Amino acid sequence: MIQAGVDEAGRGPLAGPVYAAAVILDEKINIEGLNDSKKISFPKRKYLAEEIKAKAVAWSIGISSPQEIDEINILAASLQAMSRAVEGLEKKPDMILVDGIHAPELDIPIKTIIKGDALEKNIMAASILAKVYRDEYMIEVDKLHPEYGFKHHKGYPTKMHLEALELHGITDEHRLTFTPVKKIYESNR
Repeated sequence: MIQAGVDEAGRGPLAGPVYAAAVILDEKINIEGLNDSKKISFPKRKYLAEEIKAKAVAWSIGISSPQEIDEINILAASLQAMSRAVEGLEKKPDMILVDGIHAPELDIPIKTIIKGDALEKNIMAASILAKVYRDEYMIEVDKLHPEYGFKHHKGYPTKMHLEALELHGITDEHRLTFTPVKKIYESNR
């Protein structure tokens, strides 16, 4: 049975897209160091991401933009990104393993697994790819808007980010329906 692991990165930030990855690993191939992406340093995640892409049977990334997040809500946008990631796989899996309790609607059997990113290697791999791709995107955004410090906080609501929002206002990367951004957006209308 061919299983694909699916996970997302970026549900909590105030800025940037939500990313999802779908990964099918060969059961016979071992990738040393796989774990929940949040438990791995950025350099190690980047290294593992390259190894995952090189050794995976198939992998794909799905994205939902900040505008889509505002239109349909963060949960629906996360599920949409997951669907896009699965649909982008070059090989169709027999089963989808999704981290957490929510799953996209697909024409493939799905199993949700709480803490799946620490239990299933396909989900661990998806967790790493989603996080690396999203982090790299936010590092690029930092070049366009260095005053916000995106390369440091990746859009999460840190003190630095909230102060930059107050000082500089919002960008097109910000999620207008997220409370700190919404307050600033509405006060400037």
